[in-house]
Amino acid sequence: MDASLPLELRIVGVLIRLYGLPLIRIVHLTTDGFHQDERGAYFTFDKNPVLLPPTLARLIEQQITTGRSRAALGPLATSEHPELLLPGQPASRPRSPEVLSGQLMRHGLPTIAARNTALFGMAGELPPIIISDLFGVHRNTATQWASLAQDSWAGYLAALRATE
Repeated sequence: MDASLPLELRIVGVLIRLYGLPLIRIVHLTTDGFHQDERGAYFTFDKNPVLLPPTLARLIEQQITTGRSRAALGPLATSEHPELLLPGQPASRPRSPEVLSGQLMRHGLPTIAARNTALFGMAGELPPIIISDLFGVHRNTATQWASLAQDSWAGYLAALRATE
């Protein structure tokens, strides 16, 4: 991971590449979704806690603990409105997905291709209903992607058997 990138862009890039999250969902993530226990660090996307790789957990923890708030009057979080992980200006508003996309592109990190690659990779490992719930794709799309991923694996496995 390129440490010269701004912290927020590193977090966004990893969330897209690992979990296939769209920018519109990333900008609405709140700090209360992050938690740690003796088994590791987790982020809850909607209802589903996901175990984070240690590097991503450290980045998110750093984002939460260091100068996140852009509000001159201090934190704006309440029980009704938790703090945003990536606050905009003012800090009570989420960042603009369009602006984040432009920033990522300027650093050579295309979002659509990265998200599609992540989703396709997971489609071969997770049931379509899980893909649909976790990542906000329509269940028909998730089913089609699962079928494509299984076809790809079937062809790959057949090719491996042919060379044995």
